[in-house]
Amino acid sequence: MAKNDNLHFSSKSTKNFLSDKNYTYICRLISSTSGMKIALIGYGKMGHTIEEIAKERGHAIVSIIDIDNQGDFDSPQFLSAEVAIEFSQPQSAFDNYRKCFERNIPVVAGTTGWLDRWDEIKDLCTKGNHTFFYASNYSIGVNIFFALNKYLAKIMNNFPSYDVRMEETHHIHKLDSPSGTAISLAGNILENIDRKKRWKEGSEGANDDLLILAKREGEVPGIHEVIYESDVDVIRIQHGAKNRRGLALGAVMAAEFAKDKKGFLSMNDMLDF
Repeated sequence: MAKNDNLHFSSKSTKNFLSDKNYTYICRLISSTSGMKIALIGYGKMGHTIEEIAKERGHAIVSIIDIDNQGDFDSPQFLSAEVAIEFSQPQSAFDNYRKCFERNIPVVAGTTGWLDRWDEIKDLCTKGNHTFFYASNYSIGVNIFFALNKYLAKIMNNFPSYDVRMEETHHIHKLDSPSGTAISLAGNILENIDRKKRWKEGSEGANDDLLILAKREGEVPGIHEVIYESDVDVIRIQHGAKNRRGLALGAVMAAEFAKDKKGFLSMNDMLDF
């Protein structure tokens, strides 16, 4: 985890924050391997990194589906997969999930920007007794950051002299804005800080808006920052990804977790905190 993420508290404090039980559980998840057959849907930079890590953990990539071979959803190779990991584009994600459901293949969903159809996917998954694992961000470090963000928001609700805002920066190829990770962070803040009523993208808004400034620069893998500011000081918590390997590792771990399960799953189910 230290090679892939910047998370601004020490491993010792992380262990204390999560408790010995959860810290040990995460370490066991990261190191565990059990060979299985994986299909990849989407073969961009993330798909290539997932392939690399899946093979490192002893898994076989039996099928790779991208924009130019959509007919392979009915190939023997795809149908032999025990789980599919999907990182494609917002406009194709819903159809990809539906095709996995129709073929009774568990799916780990990594695409963001399609959440306007969230209820439809949940309904299809539940009624068909399928398996759907979704996270706005699969990085273990980011999910620890989620827990820290929620904990801090509960504290800061009692200190109205601090205003809260967010900033996120990603590479220029990222299509959705703000990021799914930023929206998840904002949701946890809104659940816990009474003086904020909604999130709004941009740098200007009403006092009860939680502002999210989204930037697209170069090849930045992803930086998320939550900022609390008063007249006398500033409190910042930040997560910065160094590369895509943290996301890819979390997605493969999710596939290992989801393979023999049913229902709507998330990182909270896998990480147990």
